[in-house]
Amino acid sequence: MKDALKEFIKPGSKEEALVNKIDFSRLPQHVAVIMDGNGRWAKKRNKPRVEGHKAGSKAVQEVVETCSRMGIKYLTLYAFSKENWKRPKKEVRTLWELLFNYLRKESNVLMENKFRLNVIGDIEQIPKKARKELTKVIHQTREYDRFTINLALNYSGRSEIVDAVKKIMDEERIHKNNVDEDLFSRYLYTSGIPDPDLLIRTSGELRISNFLLWQIAYSEIWVTPVFWPDFSREHMLEAIVDYQERERRFGDIKPKQ
Repeated sequence: MKDALKEFIKPGSKEEALVNKIDFSRLPQHVAVIMDGNGRWAKKRNKPRVEGHKAGSKAVQEVVETCSRMGIKYLTLYAFSKENWKRPKKEVRTLWELLFNYLRKESNVLMENKFRLNVIGDIEQIPKKARKELTKVIHQTREYDRFTINLALNYSGRSEIVDAVKKIMDEERIHKNNVDEDLFSRYLYTSGIPDPDLLIRTSGELRISNFLLWQIAYSEIWVTPVFWPDFSREHMLEAIVDYQERERRFGDIKPKQ
């Protein structure tokens, strides 16, 4: 995987120096990203907020390519929260249009590279045109397992936990004494997907914004002041290097081997 990365990195660059620091036998299996700062990026440039969202699509492409070339198996992107419906209608409409256009443009790339697309969140409330395209691409890529991209759409961590409780309560065969963490995890939107090893947040905000509340219990968190549209391959590599310099103890006094 190191060679796959070096194919699109300039020799002698800072990116190459970062790649050389990475132990490819200890990569995070799952990286989750809170893509924040699109609006502030646009405001700083005296542009409408929607221009920040458009610019952010480039960062998505770069992070997807970087993670897949590195050999990371799962990437979860926080794209639209349930709270985001409170934003101006024009901005919300533009976000769903951008998603539709992205899927139309990138679906062939996903299939050619055998990338699986998955969605976590309440998909039924997503506008029909975007939902139809999402469903199509999910179906087209459902058998692939080389690299999974999870889009958190119309997502809420609290709602996910409440939904899991409701599903368990509907299962008459499950006795309360049999409910443990493993069973509960199987009723989450992320069932079958390992918890994130690394959570990245852009824009410098020090909060998790109702994202994967159950799953990030032991995730390493890396925050950068960079706004999402400016997040690059170099920043992604910096996050991986920082992650590997930490000791993950999971409550123990010794790091997990």
